[in-house]
Amino acid sequence: MADYWSTSDIDLHLPVDSGSGRRTGLERALRDAIRDGRLSPGVRLPSSRTLASELGVSRGTVSAAYDQLIAEGHLVTRQGSGTRVAEAANSPAAIDAAVLRGGPAAPPRHNLRSGSPDLSRFPVTAWLRASRQALNNAPRDAFGYGDPRGRIELRSALAEYLGRTRGVLATPDQIIITTGAQQALVLLGTVLNGSGTAPAIAMEDPCMPQFRAAVRTAGPTVVPLPVDGEGAQVDRLMTDDYGGVSAAVVTPSHQFPIGSTLSPARRLHLAAWARAGHLVIEDDYDGEFRYDRQPVGAIQGIAPDHVVYLGSASKTLGPGLRLAWMVVPPRLIGPIAEAKRLADHHSETLGQLTLAELITSHAFDRHIRSCRLRYRKRRDLLADRLKPRAGRPLAGFTLNGIAAGLHTLIRLEPAGLTEAEVLTRADEYGLAIDGLSGMWLSAEHPHNRPQALVVGFGSPSDSAYPAALDALIRTLSWTRGVG
Repeated sequence: MADYWSTSDIDLHLPVDSGSGRRTGLERALRDAIRDGRLSPGVRLPSSRTLASELGVSRGTVSAAYDQLIAEGHLVTRQGSGTRVAEAANSPAAIDAAVLRGGPAAPPRHNLRSGSPDLSRFPVTAWLRASRQALNNAPRDAFGYGDPRGRIELRSALAEYLGRTRGVLATPDQIIITTGAQQALVLLGTVLNGSGTAPAIAMEDPCMPQFRAAVRTAGPTVVPLPVDGEGAQVDRLMTDDYGGVSAAVVTPSHQFPIGSTLSPARRLHLAAWARAGHLVIEDDYDGEFRYDRQPVGAIQGIAPDHVVYLGSASKTLGPGLRLAWMVVPPRLIGPIAEAKRLADHHSETLGQLTLAELITSHAFDRHIRSCRLRYRKRRDLLADRLKPRAGRPLAGFTLNGIAAGLHTLIRLEPAGLTEAEVLTRADEYGLAIDGLSGMWLSAEHPHNRPQALVVGFGSPSDSAYPAALDALIRTLSWTRGVG
């Protein structure tokens, strides 16, 4: 016979086999629950009186079982703290579990990888205030299944915000909330592939590898679109080599990872190509951060019926929120909303309501302005620290794309260190940075590609940033036969 107990302290399924006696069965059940991890180290167990009542046994039976497990080292008891599962991090079972999990990866001492803002600057106070206001105003249906496009409160707030700050032309009906730009690409790829209109999608080369993987997973073939100092070479889209391409994914405001901005002439060419019956997917991943010039408006604003606009809170607030959005032409609203419904029904609701309140109260604008000033100072410090100085033989390089965004491309001179050599040296100093080599799509001419580092200046906290720059300087100061 198996018994089960549930108390106000914890709720646990605990089968007690009484065939070999109540006390022995209870000992075995507790021991097994501790060994297999259902009772974690430090968890407080019910009092002997409570557990005896739940199981319908004498209090002495429970006390005897506890005493035996205390003697074995599985439980500990302290005055005023009750009986708890012992901290057994070094037990064979815990070691085996860590081996099976692979163990947590140790964080780098210095992190200058791109892709994340300074998470220590998340606006906790403003978010809590907005969250309380959003919950107070939330209708009851907000806690049930809803529109796969997302909450109307956030879609309305975004329609106003994107029009005001990025020149995006959109109604709330055209906005679909996703868990990230990556999910947006999967949804788009799925819809376009299913309709037969996108056997191939052009993507900038180089670009974010996981975004290429997302598109490929959805079905379409990915065709490389070269990038130079003026952004994506969109004129190629009009040649016979790209005849099977009906959509293109671009980062026109600040190309990732090269850092270039799509030139005015190319913006017009891209818009004309879109109006000729193609689809442009505009990833505006860091459009809020411009330092040395006025922000460049979204291409969506000049061809709204032919451009899908992607944005997210990942760079402004943090990727852990899993809040992003896509503005889609009217003809794609239904198909993409249905794809979203089939994927996960809709994105998490409470975060949407909170972000909507943050935007409408203008706390989001204030946060952006504060971040822009802080990241500009970091950008300036990075540029200053990398200037050549007497007695410090830095490897030859140039900085690209530093006028905007949260990363810069450090392009190494051909006669100097190779990318692989610099990355090896960075590991020795505990510095996490990315190389450009892993972001190429095309296999053509690999030996003619630039050797470069993709360095993010957004991730470290203010206190950790100077030490990360020191590690970068030491890495770049190394020359062959020195250090």
